Amino acid sequence: MKKALFAACVAAAAPVCAHAQSFVTLYGIIDEGISYFSNAATVNANGSVSGHSAVRLLSGVMQQSRWGLRGSEDLGGGLKAIFVLENGFDASTGKAGQGGLLFGKKAFVGMSGPFGTVTLGRQYDTNVDIIGPMEAGGQWGGYMAAHPGDLDNINNTNSTNNAIKFTSNNYGGLTLEGMFGFGGVAGNFARNRIWSVTAGYVNGPLMLGAGYLDVANPNTSFFGSGGSPATTVNGVPGNNMLSPVYSGYASARSMSVIDAAAAYVIGSATVGAVWSNTRYHDLGDLSSGPNPLGLSGTTTLNNAEINFRYQFTPALLAGFAYDYTKSSSVAGKTGATYHQFGAGVDYLLSKRSDVYLIAVYQKASGTDSTGKEAVAAINGPSASATDKQAVVRVGLRHKF
Repeated sequence: MKKALFAACVAAAAPVCAHAQSFVTLYGIIDEGISYFSNAATVNANGSVSGHSAVRLLSGVMQQSRWGLRGSEDLGGGLKAIFVLENGFDASTGKAGQGGLLFGKKAFVGMSGPFGTVTLGRQYDTNVDIIGPMEAGGQWGGYMAAHPGDLDNINNTNSTNNAIKFTSNNYGGLTLEGMFGFGGVAGNFARNRIWSVTAGYVNGPLMLGAGYLDVANPNTSFFGSGGSPATTVNGVPGNNMLSPVYSGYASARSMSVIDAAAAYVIGSATVGAVWSNTRYHDLGDLSSGPNPLGLSGTTTLNNAEINFRYQFTPALLAGFAYDYTKSSSVAGKTGATYHQFGAGVDYLLSKRSDVYLIAVYQKASGTDSTGKEAVAAINGPSASATDKQAVVRVGLRHKF
C-alpha cells in the first residue's frame, strides 16, 4: 500500500518542499502454518536425551513474518534519499523476532544515484543479496531447506550491525556489492568487525554469483547480533552459536565464507548449484566464546547443493534439492557428514496469497563440532535426538 505523504506540500507549513516528492510504503508478510518434526530432541529429568514426534504451529518458515516501512525522497539530479525499517515477528505468539529488536530485520538509511546505492545501518551481508536467491531455501524451501544450521549464512540467519553497504548499478548484467560492519569496540578497531564483497551476473537465462564474507569474533559479533546474546560467565562470553553443526567453534577468533552459485533457466525449468567453504580460524580465543573441548587451529565445513525448480503454470511451481555438508576432523575424530534432501510445492491463490508444502529429510554421521556423535540438524528446528530427522510443513503466506 503506497502512500504519497508529501506529493503535495502544504505551502503554509512547508513551502521549501514544493519541488520534492517523498513516498513511504507500508509492507509486510504473514507466514503461518503447521509443521511436523520427527525425532525432536527432549532432555529428560535424568539428563538423557530422547526423541519424540512433534506438531507445532510455526510462523515465518517460507519467509519470516514481518512488517516494514520503506521510503524515498527525490533530491533532484538523479539522487534519492532512501530508508528501510523492517520488524520481524512471530505470528503464532505476536512476539518480536531477532531477540526482541524493534527493527531486527533491517534498519538503514542511504542515498541512491548514478553511482549506485550507499546505505548505513543494520543490513544483510552481500552474499545474502546475491547468492541467497539461488539457494533452494531462498526460492521455494524456506529456512528449513537451507544448509544445515545455515552454516554459511546464505539464508540470512544473522544480520550485520553498524554496516555501510555499497551496491553498484547494473552494468551489462554485472552487479557488485561491498559491505563493512564496524565492530564498535573502543581501542580495538578489528574486534567484532564484519565485511563482505560479492559479485553477481545475469545474462538471459544464466545467473552467476561469487562472494566472500569475513567475520571477526563471530560468536559475539555475528551470532550474538540478534538482541539477546548469551550471558558472559567468568569473563567468557556465552555460546550464541546454537546449532551442533558449529556450536563447538564459539572460541574462533574469526570466520570466513567463500561461496559461489549458478542457475540456468531452460524453458519452465531452473537448474542451480551452490557451493560454500566456511572456516573457523584460531580456535581457543576465550574472549570470543567458550572452548570446552580445548580446540585450536582452524576447522572447515564444505557444503555443496544442487537444486531444481519447475514452473508448471504461472500459479504452480515445485522444487527439489540435495545438499551435502562435510566438516573437518574434531578433536582427532572424523568430522560430521550431513546428507539433506528437500522438496517443495507452492501454489498462488492470488497475487498476494499462496499455500505451500515443504518436506526435508536429513541424515548425519561422524562427530559434530561438540565432539559428540553427529545428530541431524535441519536449520530452524531443534536438533534431532538421532542421526535422522524429517520435517513436513504446510503453510499459508500473505503479502501486503
